[in-house]
Amino acid sequence: MDNLLEINNVVKRYGEYTALNNVSMHIPKGSVFGLLGPNGAGKTSLIRIINQITMPDSGGVILDGEKLAPNHIEHIGYLPEERGLYKSMKVGEQALYLAQLKGLSKSEAKKRLKYWFDKFDIGAWWGKKIEELSKGMAQKVQFIVTVLHQPKLLIFDEPFSGFDPINAQLIAKEILQLRDEGATIIFSTHRMESVEEMCDYIALINKSNKILDGKLDDIKKEFRTNTFQVGLNTSNGKEVEAKLKENFKVLPADFRLLNDGLKLNVKLTEGNTANDLLSYLTTQGQVQHFVELIPSANDIFIEAVNKNS
Repeated sequence: MDNLLEINNVVKRYGEYTALNNVSMHIPKGSVFGLLGPNGAGKTSLIRIINQITMPDSGGVILDGEKLAPNHIEHIGYLPEERGLYKSMKVGEQALYLAQLKGLSKSEAKKRLKYWFDKFDIGAWWGKKIEELSKGMAQKVQFIVTVLHQPKLLIFDEPFSGFDPINAQLIAKEILQLRDEGATIIFSTHRMESVEEMCDYIALINKSNKILDGKLDDIKKEFRTNTFQVGLNTSNGKEVEAKLKENFKVLPADFRLLNDGLKLNVKLTEGNTANDLLSYLTTQGQVQHFVELIPSANDIFIEAVNKNS
């Protein structure tokens, strides 16, 4: 897959502090790329470099095959974590102004704004001042302003901050629709459930270094432990558990079964397969639950950061 954005050996220092240490990553076209890391890891420094707010001390950034340059700013949409709307300006007036800064004519900006305001059913807000809106309402306006000029690259930093679950789901749906229409999206968040739902690829930065990078499904495979949740309706639970321990690593488990039964986490050992485990269980009772424990984005985040620390 072609890459829209290539970050090559980027170093950024502030005095004696190194914010980014030789960081490289490639963001494929038409994907949602999760930029993850603990607070202070270096994510914001990288986002600022992509937006040309600051420059790297060494290394470089390539956007769609070209070295990043000032004219590329019109191809980027950026929704920062700290929102930047002018509180005393009216919604419509401000949206038109910001759209024209991104290169849209006034007539084209009005046309596109009408589409989005109708889509979000917020036409009545046009004449209101930003300070009259709730945080979530203002977030919707800033989201529209971010995507209005249809940029190649969209950068969302904690885009769901301030939204209730209904509106967070609405914005998530719109982000995925933008991806499906061809946009490439960098998505920075601490909400790992959103990473699971939305990201095709992820990179994890910790203490200024990239420690993980790749397709999310491939990373999940790398972190899998071949452990299965087992729920078995049996009359001889203790004997079954003892027999399992002869061939597998068996751990207590805490999950919900519809009926009382034996609940265990069973990890495959060398030479054993999931079919071997399931075949044995079916001879000992009624299998109610048999699910591989796939590591979540949250599990991966914690394990990778702890190992790196």
